[in-house]
Amino acid sequence: QVQLAESGGGLVQAGGSLRLSCTASGRTFSDYTIAWFRQAPGKGRESVAAIAWNGGRHSYYTDSVKGRFSISRTNAKNTVYLQMNNLKPEDTAVYYCAASYLLGIRIGPQISSEYPYWGQGTQVTVSS
Repeated sequence: QVQLAESGGGLVQAGGSLRLSCTASGRTFSDYTIAWFRQAPGKGRESVAAIAWNGGRHSYYTDSVKGRFSISRTNAKNTVYLQMNNLKPEDTAVYYCAASYLLGIRIGPQISSEYPYWGQGTQVTVSS
């Protein structure tokens, strides 16, 4: 089992940057695929990015963030990062990290039901 905690959210102007962190408890963090999902007010939860358990050799980004967001992991620190650059007002949402043991990365959007472990979320607000 793993417990997750997100940090790094906040208020930023359009064009700015934030780095979200997802820190996990547990000894086998390296065996977990980690994904970032977000949920904007009145909208469903969507997958933003994911990084695979296999040393991070595989990753996924939703089209709207490609070229602006970057996901990485440091297993020695039990942490996954989401670097978000050139933020836009439409990026405003609560961002959640989620974990799944030995899960393969989907080519398309990640499926939230395949991730049994979730953090509490961190708010990201981008002003125009």
